[in-house]
Amino acid sequence: MARKAVADERRPSARERGYTSKWDVERAAYLKTHPRCVRCGNPATVVDHKVPHRGDRKLFWDRSNWQALCRTCHDRWKQSRERRAAP
Repeated sequence: MARKAVADERRPSARERGYTSKWDVERAAYLKTHPRCVRCGNPATVVDHKVPHRGDRKLFWDRSNWQALCRTCHDRWKQSRERRAAP
């Protein structure tokens, strides 16, 4: 857990990573047209980037890179996959 705490301290804030009020509007619009999790079919609450954007603004705003996920699928399945793929 200490390693995660150090990483979180170094990580820029959500707003600094691009999750601004513009994102809030686009996220809400996307979830309105994609209301179900693509993995389990439960109500979606997260707009996930299929390919992590890692600060790439073009990839961040590329809607073909977005998918609707429920919180559980995002926090367990997707985050687990990203941790395994991290260098």
